[in-house]
Amino acid sequence: MNNPAQGDDDADRSDGRRRSDRDLTEGAVGGKLLGLAGPMMFGIAAVLSVQLVDTYFVGRLGTDPLAALSFAFPIALTLTSLAIGLSAGTASVVARGIGRRRWNSVRRRSTDALMLGAGLATVLAAIGLLAAEPLLMLLGAREPVLGLAVAYMRIWFVSLPFVVVTMLSNAMVRASGDSVRPSAIMVGDAAANVALTPLLVFGAGPLPALGIEGAALGTLLARFGASGFALWLVVRGEGLVRLRLPDRRAFVGSARRILAIGVPAALGNASNPAGMAVATALIAVLGSQTVAGFGVATRLEAFAILPMLALSSAIGPMTGQNLGANRIDRARRALVVAFLLCAGWSVLLAGVFAVFGKALAGIFASEPAVAEEAARYLHIVPISLWGYGVAIVAAGGFNGLGRPLTALGYSLTRILVFYVPLVWIASRIDGSGTVYLAVAIANALAGLAIAVHSLRWLRRAERATR
Repeated sequence: MNNPAQGDDDADRSDGRRRSDRDLTEGAVGGKLLGLAGPMMFGIAAVLSVQLVDTYFVGRLGTDPLAALSFAFPIALTLTSLAIGLSAGTASVVARGIGRRRWNSVRRRSTDALMLGAGLATVLAAIGLLAAEPLLMLLGAREPVLGLAVAYMRIWFVSLPFVVVTMLSNAMVRASGDSVRPSAIMVGDAAANVALTPLLVFGAGPLPALGIEGAALGTLLARFGASGFALWLVVRGEGLVRLRLPDRRAFVGSARRILAIGVPAALGNASNPAGMAVATALIAVLGSQTVAGFGVATRLEAFAILPMLALSSAIGPMTGQNLGANRIDRARRALVVAFLLCAGWSVLLAGVFAVFGKALAGIFASEPAVAEEAARYLHIVPISLWGYGVAIVAAGGFNGLGRPLTALGYSLTRILVFYVPLVWIASRIDGSGTVYLAVAIANALAGLAIAVHSLRWLRRAERATR
């Protein structure tokens, strides 16, 4: 086996000052990992809250605006997945460069990544502005909902380059070992959105009521502000980006490295919501109350797994820096620690939902029968969520290692090999309890298979470097 720490062809090793508390190649693995994941948990929670805030305020406008938002959501989710994938590619190449102490290369790759992302986002935004109406019609939107959805998405598309710039800039800083300031930018973005949305939707004083367009405009203004802070951080605060035109050959090389990881990462990130959409369609044969209960439970689950999502964001910089420093042993130990944390959190969630699941479901459910259905899910599935955590953490770790196809394989293994097939079988055999048991079994089997494969691969890579 080739030395996995090899791969970049530049030999620049110009020195740069680094703070020891941000060097992920030294110190306690668990402490470094938690130091990165802790702030990210708050940042991710803030980002998830934006969709809830828009849904809440737009829902007060009536059924048609809320339906328009529902049609817009799949498009927004798909493009956000692309941005997350580019962020994963950026974080991977930057973290490995930092681990090798190749500072000129780090600055070059960071600058190229930002220009690549901003350029792609601008092109996609322009296409979206032109194709918004036919795209929404393809999804099934019809008047009067279509007009509302088009109005929302045309403003949302303008915000796309700003969110991509923010995400890429934050990824670079996380790759350097600092997740506090990126998380602060994410929280600030969400707070601005929460403050602006009701004012723009319903109007206040001299501000006119803009309806659903106000929700999109609030998002645009918040993202514009966040991108300004993020750019300042990477240009002036960290010195990771130099605002000058790149050399064509260097830019093409950087783009290839970033997209080689970014495209599979985007596909992997989109696989879970796609799998849940398929599962929702499969269990529709069990009735609308089952579908509604499943929806309530999975929305609660999305917030309950925040620590696991934070770990999946933190593990890439850990594995990437240590690969660059030829410390595969530390990368393997980081995965082990993350897997154990996922297991512990899953046990805690199972206990919480066993006691409070029905009460929590009742807050969001439209009627008692839906709450009962959601509670049934929450009494069965959470004990298996360690398997889901293992899948997303391993994918994040292997993206950091520059193994994007392996990472994508982990995501698709859980969804295509276990989750969707077992849910399909269970939905044709018995009621919802059997379906939820199938979800739990799918999580556990996928987690076990992925944990074994990932740790064995790292053990072999570790031996090859000795």
